[in-house]
Amino acid sequence: MGLFSFIKEAGEKLFGAKEVEQAAASGAPNVAELNQKAADAIKAYIEAQNLGVIGLDVGFDGASGKVTLAGSAPSQEAAEKAGLAAGNVASVSGVDNNLQYPAGTASQYHDVVRGDTLSAIAKKYYGDANKYPVIFEANKPMLTHPDKIYPGQKLRIPAL
Repeated sequence: MGLFSFIKEAGEKLFGAKEVEQAAASGAPNVAELNQKAADAIKAYIEAQNLGVIGLDVGFDGASGKVTLAGSAPSQEAAEKAGLAAGNVASVSGVDNNLQYPAGTASQYHDVVRGDTLSAIAKKYYGDANKYPVIFEANKPMLTHPDKIYPGQKLRIPAL
């Protein structure tokens, strides 16, 4: 699937991001331990989404903010959602999604900016603001309500 970029300051706050960044910058002896702790938190968050990923392996590099995913997803949709779940975490600037999955139709992605709504995003990609439930459903369970999107979040825009 490849490398996707994310806004590092936006997203779920799952671990002590500043602690990891400072340790990485100073070359502290516990960097590997902190990176593993962050990777474990991201892995638990992805697994909580119930995407059916088997053998999920998550790596995190605090110095670069990069997450690496490996394992097997049941579908391209599940692999894309796992990548988004990992990327929409505070202090993650990129996700190298190496999950294996059966071929499917690739989605587009949208970076949420201030003032965006799911209706406006649906209008932009589908030409119809009333198609916003398609985007909402495509981003569940990371989205819990259509009005709860935030600047910096990356959303999956599936083909109709």
